[in-house]
Amino acid sequence: MGEMMIRILVADDHDLIRGGLRRFLEQRKDWQICAEARNGREAVDLAAKLRPNIVILDLTMPELNGLEAARRIKKDLPNGEILVFTMHDTEDLMRDVLAAGALGYLLKSDTAAHIEAAVEALAEHRPYFTAQLSKVMLDVYVDRRAEAQQDGGSAGPLTLRERKILQLVAEGRGSKAVASVLDISVKTVETHRAVIMRKLGTNSTAGLVRYAVRQRLVEA
Repeated sequence: MGEMMIRILVADDHDLIRGGLRRFLEQRKDWQICAEARNGREAVDLAAKLRPNIVILDLTMPELNGLEAARRIKKDLPNGEILVFTMHDTEDLMRDVLAAGALGYLLKSDTAAHIEAAVEALAEHRPYFTAQLSKVMLDVYVDRRAEAQQDGGSAGPLTLRERKILQLVAEGRGSKAVASVLDISVKTVETHRAVIMRKLGTNSTAGLVRYAVRQRLVEA
């Protein structure tokens, strides 16, 4: 990741929050704030135009709320990731945010270290949720009944090696970490991951996590 510039769009209607995020995140030489949006509609338009790697999105914005903006951004930008950055932590809201396609969820009361860790994770298409939200997040995945038909309730199509890789990915480990644990090459991990996604009919890490939770490969 160090050689690749991660382009970030920050969307929040508070100037101080946007400015603070820009100053903090751009301390990393491989991270760039490509744009700032003051409302949800502007966030959607800028994301479609600039195609950032990550969108940091507040939920309570004028013109178009963050939840609807997240849905539209994810539709326009399937390979980009959304990090919700909000004051709100209700379970119902988390459920809606995850359904909209966000891969990360942070509270504005979280520390700067959490923000940095979240951006690092989403840059590698790994989920990131702070500790106090992790159990809620997993419960939400378990309850996603709309996704239940995706796998027919069986993990049969996956080999033992694929199931182990899926478990490690669902635990939030990147390809390098998985390769280290299993003593295989990063390229082999990526090949297995692509096969797993094809078998499960998903093109996102979030889909892999949902499947792993339903199959009890990771603890809820």
